Amino acid sequence: MEPIRILLADDHPIVREGYLRLLERQPGLCVIAEACDGEAALEAFLAHSPDIVLMDLSMPGAGGLAAVEAIVSRDPHARVIVVSMHQGAIFAQKAMAAGARGFVSKSSPPEELVSVISRVMSGRRALSSDMAQELAQTSLGTGDVDALTRRELEILQLLARGMSGRAIARNLGLSAKTIQNNLSLVRAKLEASCDADLVLKAQRAGLTQAG
Repeated sequence: MEPIRILLADDHPIVREGYLRLLERQPGLCVIAEACDGEAALEAFLAHSPDIVLMDLSMPGAGGLAAVEAIVSRDPHARVIVVSMHQGAIFAQKAMAAGARGFVSKSSPPEELVSVISRVMSGRRALSSDMAQELAQTSLGTGDVDALTRRELEILQLLARGMSGRAIARNLGLSAKTIQNNLSLVRAKLEASCDADLVLKAQRAGLTQAG
């Protein structure tokens, strides 16, 4: 199998070197480019088309969040994972809303980063365990799940199981636009800030159980 090609974006050379050593010890992972700020990250993404982008939030210039938005606007299928020293739930929510597929705090064990890369490569959204716990604690209650229609509940359940909007559309025989419209209604009903928040609410409501 071809290795997973990774772009590292962080303004600290020592941090990048640490990531490089960690990732290249893992079978199937290969760092192909590095960037020290958001603008360089976008240029490197366009030049190398990596499978995964590991993006720091606090960088010179426009910063990591703007870089996530710029990359996703160029390629909606880009797999960006934010790796940040910021552990507040609001940072994860903003990153996921900007288009990131994952969020890992820098205080996480190295295996957490490797696990999130694997899950994002499989098409899922993923958080390190500490960030998932942080979001779950700040997330609103899930009682409003009862207000969802049968179709909305079905779509939410599939999203929580890791399916993308297009995959849900294929699974249910609906258009991608219909799925997105339904997800917008679900976010409004559950007062969710982004899809990652929806997944957490679904998990707390027990909607991720197979059956």
